[in-house]
Amino acid sequence: MDLPVVPPVAPMLAKPLKTLPAGWWYDPKWDGFRSIAFRDGDEVVLGSRNEKPLTRYFPEVVEAVRAHLPERCVVDGEIVVATADGTRLDFEALQQRIHPADSRVRMLAGATPATFVAFDLLALGDEDLTDMPLRERRARLDEALGGLGTPGGVEDGRPVGVHLSPVTDDEAVAMRWFQDFEGAGLDGLIAKDPDAPYQPGKRVLTKLKHERTADCVVAGYRTHKTDDEAIGSLLLGLWTEEGTLASVGVASSFPMKRRRELFVELQGLVTDLDGHPWDWARHLAGERTPRKSEQSRWAAGKDLSFVPLRPERVVEVRYDYLEGERFRHTTQFVRWRPDRDPRSCTYDQLERPADFDLADVLGVGR
Repeated sequence: MDLPVVPPVAPMLAKPLKTLPAGWWYDPKWDGFRSIAFRDGDEVVLGSRNEKPLTRYFPEVVEAVRAHLPERCVVDGEIVVATADGTRLDFEALQQRIHPADSRVRMLAGATPATFVAFDLLALGDEDLTDMPLRERRARLDEALGGLGTPGGVEDGRPVGVHLSPVTDDEAVAMRWFQDFEGAGLDGLIAKDPDAPYQPGKRVLTKLKHERTADCVVAGYRTHKTDDEAIGSLLLGLWTEEGTLASVGVASSFPMKRRRELFVELQGLVTDLDGHPWDWARHLAGERTPRKSEQSRWAAGKDLSFVPLRPERVVEVRYDYLEGERFRHTTQFVRWRPDRDPRSCTYDQLERPADFDLADVLGVGR
């Protein structure tokens, strides 16, 4: 590959802030796999955040890059997958695209096709643009990609191929996006200094994400990977209208001293699966509950069994948003809630964003 910028390149990263920096540029925060696309004629490499190539997992994105990106270029962006109706992002479907079997990769490329959303240009032809300020790189990207961000780029109700991410320098517009775009599955905003060069691997961008709290039932725990008398993660549940305790995520950010204290504190609640809401043997196949000796498809051989607890303690956690019926990311512990009845911990307390069509996000432009 004969390009002025060659793989692997670590993408620029963002640090969280509570407010947007004034005078910067603002992009939607896409919920996908960060990827830098390298194209040299027919040769295409899809990089990743950890610098390992994603190329073999997304053959349809490789073809889209060949069809829509300049002949020789390096473009920073995000690989995303939309729901079947094309209205919002589907991170769970995207995760399942990482599979070792080539036959399944090809099948999923047709069943849940991914798209590449571009937002920065690192090289074009023989030019290395990384030392240019963002405002110049973005102008060159707009010129190179033309109308790829328009609603006309959506085929059969689903965004496919390559698209140009919208950007604005208006903070009021950005905050409107922050509220509206969540309904399409996006998870916040990225702020970028328009005068800054591209700085691989540096956390020089900022991100603003939704932050909410919920009261959840603690129904189990997993021990820490280095200490079997310390808590690795608390397993959280919410009661459904049907009277089942759904597994919604975990809380796991504790200092080691606190992990050991929690282990001692929770021993009085330890029970067995007989009669526990997550007694998997009594549930229908496919229900999203922790299962004894369940194996992770992302870490072959990793034991995901858990220690069941009587579902009597309530914890308040901080979360950003739901993916389906579960928290999209690991939650953050806030405090114990001894004043709450565990049965009152239901989905009704959760804020759900209003629907917003993904095609409208892609059609915003600049």
